[in-house]
Amino acid sequence: MTDDIAVTFRDRERLARTRAHEVAIDCLAAGIEAALPERLIRDSVSVRNGTLRIEGVGGAVGEYDLDAYDRVVLLGAGKATAGAAEGVAGVLGQNDRGIDEGVVVTDDPADGSSGDPTGPPSTAAIDVLPGDHPLPSDRGVESARRVLDAAERAGPDDLVLAVITGGGSALLAAPAGPLSVDDLRALTSELLASGASIDEINAVRKHCSAVKGGGLARAAAPATAVTLAVSDVIGDSLDTIASGPTVPDPSTYADALAVLDRYDIDVPAAVRERLRAGSEGKLPETPTAGDPAFDRSAAFVVANGRTALDAAASAAADRGYEPLVLSASVRGEAREAGATHAAIAEECAARGSPVEPPAVLLSGGETTVTVGDAKDPGTGGPNAEFVASAGLSLAEGPLGDGSATEDGGDPRVVVASVDTDGLDGPTDAAGAIGDATTLDPDDARDALDRHDAYPLLDDAGSLLRTGATGTNVNDLRAIVVEKRD
Repeated sequence: MTDDIAVTFRDRERLARTRAHEVAIDCLAAGIEAALPERLIRDSVSVRNGTLRIEGVGGAVGEYDLDAYDRVVLLGAGKATAGAAEGVAGVLGQNDRGIDEGVVVTDDPADGSSGDPTGPPSTAAIDVLPGDHPLPSDRGVESARRVLDAAERAGPDDLVLAVITGGGSALLAAPAGPLSVDDLRALTSELLASGASIDEINAVRKHCSAVKGGGLARAAAPATAVTLAVSDVIGDSLDTIASGPTVPDPSTYADALAVLDRYDIDVPAAVRERLRAGSEGKLPETPTAGDPAFDRSAAFVVANGRTALDAAASAAADRGYEPLVLSASVRGEAREAGATHAAIAEECAARGSPVEPPAVLLSGGETTVTVGDAKDPGTGGPNAEFVASAGLSLAEGPLGDGSATEDGGDPRVVVASVDTDGLDGPTDAAGAIGDATTLDPDDARDALDRHDAYPLLDDAGSLLRTGATGTNVNDLRAIVVEKRD
């Protein structure tokens, strides 16, 4: 872990065509870099005099005497898990205490250790196994079973460190009997298309899994279990991050059935039969608060959307711009959020409210794109749609009257938005960057109506591409407002 960790935007020189574009990209890069596993573990995990110290967001602290445990077992799942697990192992290894056994599941196992016994002592014991996202897969199920097996081998004198990050719900897929991986795949596909909230989706997934909703904690008990979570959900609810495999589950089988009925979701017969049996008391519930599975457990959120926002704000200030974080919890339709952010930027540019330019307005959270009845929906993600919508609003508003010109003049407002995992919806782009002149208004309206922003922004040379970043703390947006004339 070094100080030169960097996120690279492809074609950066072309994309940073003005000072405002450059600042926007710099803020996004700083935010993503702050949430990279190597950096966040370095900032939150340490060992001193044989004591492991974990510092969570909000001031939560946990300390564990490593000499009190026979073995240290590291488990986990998620998009950022391979790097985070390696970071934890590195911290322990620097203090002469390695990982005795480690099994983690990620969608990019090449980025982590492969359990090679010739590798560094700190990481040689970690098996980084493959899974798939957003739909469960056969290989993901096999990998999840190996995580469960390792948890069950943990004894009462062992310390289990669970690294849980966004994406873990699909990656850590262990169907509860008699369900199959095909049942889980069909269920997940229907849930994701239903319009249900993430809490509702997870209530169903937890009750069809052998590992979610506290299942991994139950398997590891009575070992001491400590969770390090990288949050990709608004509010940092631990039972929502990766469907809460190591924490109490407040939802029930009845809740899960209600979600299916509320959204008229067509699921495999085996799924409905399981949920109905559970609601009738014929199956044990997922463990709730007070269950013995959690007698020796603790959980810490070590990074979240605020981690990225704070770093982006510092980057803006370093470049002479006044940063203002609007919210870390923006949600709803991406098109509407884009228009709202554009309106705030216009107010800032025209009247110096809510902040005097030069300024950078920042926000996080997770917007959505509801295709609904759109005819022939195209390609795009919420961040591309956000930028297209904001650019359209700017073009039609007071800043679209020539203050930003197509012949290279500086735009007053530049909008950039990315998903911190580097993948905006089902595309190869992280997001996009634009201003009032980026898209023709008629073309933008048509693309937004068809949810087809990706090709239009691609033709405009405005897509931001990083490749998979190895982390995920949801969306990050930077709106640069230049000084008024």
